[in-house]
Amino acid sequence: MTIGQLAARTGLTIKAIRELEGHGLIYSAGRSECNYRLFDSSALWCCQVITNLRSLGLTIKEIEQLAGVYLERPEEPIGPRLAALLDRAERRIQERIGELEQVRDRIRTFRAQRADMLAGNAEHELTGDDPRKAA
Repeated sequence: MTIGQLAARTGLTIKAIRELEGHGLIYSAGRSECNYRLFDSSALWCCQVITNLRSLGLTIKEIEQLAGVYLERPEEPIGPRLAALLDRAERRIQERIGELEQVRDRIRTFRAQRADMLAGNAEHELTGDDPRKAA
């Protein structure tokens, strides 16, 4: 299949497929007579696995590391390594949730402290001291 067909079957963009190929996560099966990249079912499988791992919060770098172990040591169970990467992804997500909760709290505080200004009933320091308004 061509890169366009692979993109259509996986939902990935052509650019994303080229990037995955550049990272060594998928391989083309050669070129057509018109010099188009050709991919086989293994590329389709790799794209699906990568998409699933990305949906679980793994980075491309982490997927590269996991793929490297998978290919270099096929006898080694991949589950424990994947579990460790999922733990790391979950920690990142938890940190991000904390950061977002802080932003939400700042928004709520801002809204409460500046309800009149937000309703258009008062000037506020964000706009009140604007030198462009002095004429």
